[in-house]
Amino acid sequence: MGIAGGGPEYNSDGNRINTDADFVDVYSRLGLRMSHEVSRDLTAFGRLEWRFDGDERTGPSGNGNTGFKEVRQSYLGLQSDQFGTFQGGNFDSFYNQFVSLPFYVYIDRGLEFAGHPKQSRGDSIGYYTPDLSGFTVFLQGKHYSDRGVEAASGVTEEPGQGTEVAAQGGVRYAQGPVTLGLGFVDDIEEGGGNDEVLYGLIGSYDFTDQFSMRLGYETRDENADYTPSATGENGYDKVGLGGTFTTGPWAFTADYYNVDSDSDETRHAWAAGSYYKVSSNFDVFVEVADGDSSFSSDESSVDDNIDALKEDVYWLTGARYHF
Repeated sequence: MGIAGGGPEYNSDGNRINTDADFVDVYSRLGLRMSHEVSRDLTAFGRLEWRFDGDERTGPSGNGNTGFKEVRQSYLGLQSDQFGTFQGGNFDSFYNQFVSLPFYVYIDRGLEFAGHPKQSRGDSIGYYTPDLSGFTVFLQGKHYSDRGVEAASGVTEEPGQGTEVAAQGGVRYAQGPVTLGLGFVDDIEEGGGNDEVLYGLIGSYDFTDQFSMRLGYETRDENADYTPSATGENGYDKVGLGGTFTTGPWAFTADYYNVDSDSDETRHAWAAGSYYKVSSNFDVFVEVADGDSSFSSDESSVDDNIDALKEDVYWLTGARYHF
């Protein structure tokens, strides 16, 4: 759990919102991991994970939520050292696991590239190869169906748009200090995209055991027939740069993104975090992030740029126990 505060003072409708500090749940979860060795080269595995509100009482006498509010992971699979891994169900996007993972370092806000829900999370199947001299090839599909949709009164034609499958795939190279992922996602509207293909090239380099840097580029064409939500995006080009430094029980992260939107002004996003491991199971942290800083290289005043970087900053501090 933690305490969060700050952030944008206005919502997408232009209305002023309260940004006072408050106790929050920091993605509390309870999960099960299962595995069974079928043979020397074949293992069956499964995972089930629930999320719950860890900062307050649930139920009718509390916040109204059920004890477990989300099934975050639920999948089964087979893993072979020789033939690779196949899995199906509700799991993290393979694009996130093999491409954008170097930037997936924050507990809360801070990731601008496509994350774990991207055209994934349920009704999905995927396959990735074993390590092939540092290379891993992956492919995933998520099925969208209109099965069960009812036609309007008096309509005799079958309702719905039929079946859609959102594919994603790519290749990752990980050898020594170098990690580099190249991938694509068929970002269809049913999964929150704009019906264009998203591409990403993201990598990291470990300069030492304590210090690593990451660099990435992600792009998606604009769709003139697509109207994004008030907080959504159409086409864009994103460039991200960041690094992580660890020393003893401490870890520090910082990232910066330049987001060039095809239909809006260029925005700048940044995030930073500090983490302290009290024990192997217990850690405390502080994170700050601003997804739309008005900082510009054209500003003539350094003070103006500093003020812009501090404007609408969201912050989160708290603790986590792992068991």
